Amino acid sequence: MQQLIDIWSGMNARRRVIVTLATVAMFAAVLSLARMASAPSLSLLYAGLESGPAGEVVRALEQRGVAYDVRGGSIFVDSARRDELRMTLASEGLPANSSRGYELLDGLSGFGTTSQMFDAAYWRAKEGELARTILTHQSISSARVHIAKTGNNPFQRDVKPSASVSISTAAGGLSAKHAKGLKFLVASAVPGLTPEDVSIIDSEGGLLGVAEETPTNAADDRTDAIRQRVTRLLEARVGPGNAVVEVSVDTVTQTESVRERVIDPGSRVAISTDTEEVANQSTDQGGGDVTVASNLPDGDGAAGDSSSSQVSETRERVNYEVSETERQITMVPGAVKRLTVAVLVNGTTTTDANGAEVFAPRSEEELADLRELVASAVGFDEARGDQITLKTMQFELPEPLGTEPQSSLLSNVSFDAMSLIKAAVLAIVALILGLFVVRPVLARQPDGAAQLAAPGASENSGYPDNLGGFEASQAALTGEIQDDADGPGELPMLSGGGGVGLPSLDSDDQDPVERLRAMISERQDETVEILRSWLEGEEERA
Repeated sequence: MQQLIDIWSGMNARRRVIVTLATVAMFAAVLSLARMASAPSLSLLYAGLESGPAGEVVRALEQRGVAYDVRGGSIFVDSARRDELRMTLASEGLPANSSRGYELLDGLSGFGTTSQMFDAAYWRAKEGELARTILTHQSISSARVHIAKTGNNPFQRDVKPSASVSISTAAGGLSAKHAKGLKFLVASAVPGLTPEDVSIIDSEGGLLGVAEETPTNAADDRTDAIRQRVTRLLEARVGPGNAVVEVSVDTVTQTESVRERVIDPGSRVAISTDTEEVANQSTDQGGGDVTVASNLPDGDGAAGDSSSSQVSETRERVNYEVSETERQITMVPGAVKRLTVAVLVNGTTTTDANGAEVFAPRSEEELADLRELVASAVGFDEARGDQITLKTMQFELPEPLGTEPQSSLLSNVSFDAMSLIKAAVLAIVALILGLFVVRPVLARQPDGAAQLAAPGASENSGYPDNLGGFEASQAALTGEIQDDADGPGELPMLSGGGGVGLPSLDSDDQDPVERLRAMISERQDETVEILRSWLEGEEERA
C-alpha cells in the first residue's frame, strides 16, 4: 500500500489523470462485461399482442418479479422459465383476447334493452366468435370480422347480407385454399350469406381468394406417386439405394363428351293387351219378278227364295315396351393412355478366395419376380400398350466428400456458446487493460526524482566535454550504488585528461566508495542538486 502511495505521490498531474481515467474505464468495462455474461438468455414469450393484452402480461410478470425485455411488440423472458410462465399465464386467462363473443349478451337485461340494442349486441358477439375461430389457424396472428346485416325489415326486398374479414398473417401469407375455407366458415355462420359475398382481406397481400388456385399437374403427381410406390417395394428386397425407378405417364389432355342411345328389340315387355270381338248376322227373303200374277192374291208371285248370313270377328292388340339405354360420357384430361416404367437394380457383391470384391448380377428368376411385383404395383395393362423394363447393373457409387464424423470427448457436453464468448471477451479486455494500460503507468519512475545526466550526453548536462569513458547512450546516474558491482568496470571511468584536474580512477585496487567520494568532491554542484531533489521528494511524500 505504501508503495502505491509513493508512486502516486511521485506522479505529476497529467499522469494522475491518465491513471484515474484508465482505472475507471477498466472497472466500467469489467462491470459491463460481467453484467452481459451474467445476464440470462432471453427467448420469445409472446409476440404480436395488442397494447391492452401486452400490458396485462407485463403487469403479471412484474408481480412475479420476473425479468423481461420488451422489443417492439414482442416480450422476451428467461429461456429457463418460458414454458412455466406460458402455462401459468394461460391458467389466469392471459394474454386476454380482445375479441369478445357471446359473453356480451350476459350483460344485457330485459329491462331497458330495446330490440335494436339486442340486435347490435348479437351481431357484435357473432363477429367476436368468428374472429376467435379464425385465430386458431397457426398462420393468422390477428383477425377482425365485419358483418353487414340489414335487420328484419319486412319492407326491404332483394337485400342480401355480406361480410368482410381482415386478417394479419405471419411470414408466408395465406393460401387461396385457406381463404376459401374462411369464406365458407363465415358464410355458414350467418343465415342467408353465401361464400361469394364474403371478402378476405390480408394486411400484406390484399384481397385473397379472388382467383382460383392454379390446378396442379395431375400427370406429375401420379408419376411421383407411382415412383415412390415402386421404389418402396423394390428397396424392401434389394435394400435402400439399390434401385432406381423412372416412370413416364402419357395422359389424355383433351376433353371429350360422348352421348350414346342403345335400343334392344329382343328385350321387349308387354305392358297392355286390347281384345275386340265383332259378331254380324243378316237374313234375306228372296222374291220373283214382278208380274200380273204376283199382284193376285193367290198367285205364283207370293212364293220366293230366302237367305241368311252370320259373320264373327275377333281383334287383339298387344302393346310392348322395348328396352332402351341412354348414356352420356364426359372424358376429362388426366386419363392414362400409356404407362412406361424403367427399373435399374443393383447386383450383389461377393468376396472371392483372394478377398477381392466380385460383382454378380441378379438371376433371371429374381428379375422375373421383381418385374411381376412392379407390374402389379403400377397397374400394368398390356392392351393399353404399357411397357416395363427391368435391368440389373452395377452401381457406381460416388465417394463421400469430406471426412466422416467422429465422436469426441465434448460431444456429450452441453454448453452455451454465447456465454463462453462473453466470458472470453471479458477475460481479453481485462488482460489488455491490465497489461497495456495500468502496468506501464505503475512501472514508471516518479518525475520528482532527479537524475544525474551522463557526462557528454547533451550540451546542457553541465559536464565538461573532455571527460572520457562516458558514451551518449549510457544511462543517467541516479545516485544509487549497485551492490552487485564486481569491480571498477561496473562504474563509468573518468580520465584525467582534458585539463579538469580530476584524479585518475583507473586503478583496480581503489574501492568504489572511495571513487564515488572523489567524484562527489570534484562535482559538488551536481551533488548538491541531487540531494536537494531528494529532500524535496521526501517533503512531498510527508
